[in-house]
Amino acid sequence: MKTLKILAGTLLVVLASCSSDSSDALGGGVSMVDNEKKDEIVPFELSDFDSNLPSFVSLDDTTPSGMEWVKVEEMSDEFNGNEIDRSKWFNSFWHYNVPVFMSGSAQNSGVEEGKLWIKATLNENNPEGRWFQTARIHSNMQITYPMYTECSMKTANIAAFNTFWMNNGDINDRDEIDIVENNPNPTQECRDLSANDPTYLWDPHLFPTQMNSQYFIAKDGQTENRHGNFDTRFLSDANPNKGKTWDEDYHIVGAWWIDARNVQFYLNGEVAGKVTTSQDMERSLELIFDLWTNEMCNIGGLPEKQDLNDNDVNTMRVDWVRTWKLENK
Repeated sequence: MKTLKILAGTLLVVLASCSSDSSDALGGGVSMVDNEKKDEIVPFELSDFDSNLPSFVSLDDTTPSGMEWVKVEEMSDEFNGNEIDRSKWFNSFWHYNVPVFMSGSAQNSGVEEGKLWIKATLNENNPEGRWFQTARIHSNMQITYPMYTECSMKTANIAAFNTFWMNNGDINDRDEIDIVENNPNPTQECRDLSANDPTYLWDPHLFPTQMNSQYFIAKDGQTENRHGNFDTRFLSDANPNKGKTWDEDYHIVGAWWIDARNVQFYLNGEVAGKVTTSQDMERSLELIFDLWTNEMCNIGGLPEKQDLNDNDVNTMRVDWVRTWKLENK
């Protein structure tokens, strides 16, 4: 494998000209990186990464001294079979708001040609007007820090969030790490800057390239939440995926859950922002993939119903997911 090395610093995670996010707007929960430390990276391909280790190790090995990454096979999958491996993954069925309907149907999730796929289909026979039929996939195993997980994913090209995240399954008593929530095709109404709520922490008109990471801690009736906002346009010039939309190609997206207060995100091997919590986040969490929508513009608006009958645009795909624990040598 070609050896890759970051020569200095880490990538600027927020460009004022490209995003409305700021350290003040983010409540101080997101780490910014000084522009003077902009990376100088040797040009590379994503295929150069060592698949036995987190992708960032091939660019800048910041593994702590005396520690090593140990693969967690129960939370890793190359999806090389012909069906979902139920020893590793299960469907869940809480629906989000109308019009989302989470289904266990083989029409909405499966494995084919080495990919896990989740498809949004039109079903106007579901109760409560839940015409956006889709799926959610969880890992059977839960994990806590110190750990790293990443996947290679390509989004559906509809107005919907394509997600890779972590949660313990209790909305009222939970820790949650949203690694990516990408909407590559928000509605024109939501792209309209004149109509957008100025308090939005994310910019819907920039959604096609945005990563939209965040965390939640819910306990004792109170919820702590901070947003991050990396973007494929912020990648180094050496990165082959710089500026690509999430439905244009597969992107490698990951999170290093360092300790109870810190999560470092990565995109295509590069540092992609960091969140620091104000209270401990210590619950064991599942990995989750899903595809969902909402009429609100801070999500990106609802897709056209005819888009859900178009298999060229209605399917999110995951090439692989890999997870490691950080352990003493």
